[in-house]
Amino acid sequence: MKQIDINCDYGESYGSFRGFVSDDILKYISSVNIACGFHAGDFRTMEQSVKQAMQHNVKIGAHPGFPDLQGFGRRFMQMTPKEVYQIVVYQIGALSAFVKAEGGRLNHVKPHGALYNLAAKDLSIALAIAEAVYKTDNSLTLYGLAKSELITAGKEVGLAVAEEAFADRTYQADGSLTPRTEKNAIVTSIDEAIDQVVHCIKHDEMRSVCGNTIKLAADTYCIHGDTNTALSLAKQLTYTLKKENIIVG
Repeated sequence: MKQIDINCDYGESYGSFRGFVSDDILKYISSVNIACGFHAGDFRTMEQSVKQAMQHNVKIGAHPGFPDLQGFGRRFMQMTPKEVYQIVVYQIGALSAFVKAEGGRLNHVKPHGALYNLAAKDLSIALAIAEAVYKTDNSLTLYGLAKSELITAGKEVGLAVAEEAFADRTYQADGSLTPRTEKNAIVTSIDEAIDQVVHCIKHDEMRSVCGNTIKLAADTYCIHGDTNTALSLAKQLTYTLKKENIIVG
């Protein structure tokens, strides 16, 4: 029986702004990526998110991004590799402290938004992130886009890596994610998203928007929390995987 991880971005409230995803999603996933205060999240949200994840026995990961609250971390920022290293160490440290205070253990790190996309193709940025993770805690797993420079960097510095695919995003012919500025970037149909995941698990490939197939073996699958179908997708995907004798965990 095959086992895979399903992860979701989480804890993306700050101040009076409430995040998109319901806490109920924790019943259907196996790991969360908690915002660390730069693109979203604040001290109250981080503590509450850690507590909720631990109550549901969900693996906890740090979700560091560019310092861009206004753009939700989805805008590219010109930063040196050293600066990227510093902001990642800073954010891991913040979330790690909350996890430690609750008696838990941080499991992984997954960059957010524009930082994630940049690290997928820029090896110098990817290495800065990988080094930040390794020096902070070399037992952590680095989550990154499958077959990307971030996965290469993680392996190079000696980290465990998890190659990631997306349930609710479309792919370009080269294996990159379709930019969110494009109309077809998001898979809005729950059935299509489930089919995409099941097909990838069974055949180690993704279909691109151009019609070609991309060889891709993923360890973890992401459901974005900022869509109005996130909870329904997580629930129905878990049910479908169970019928296919695939364990989420």
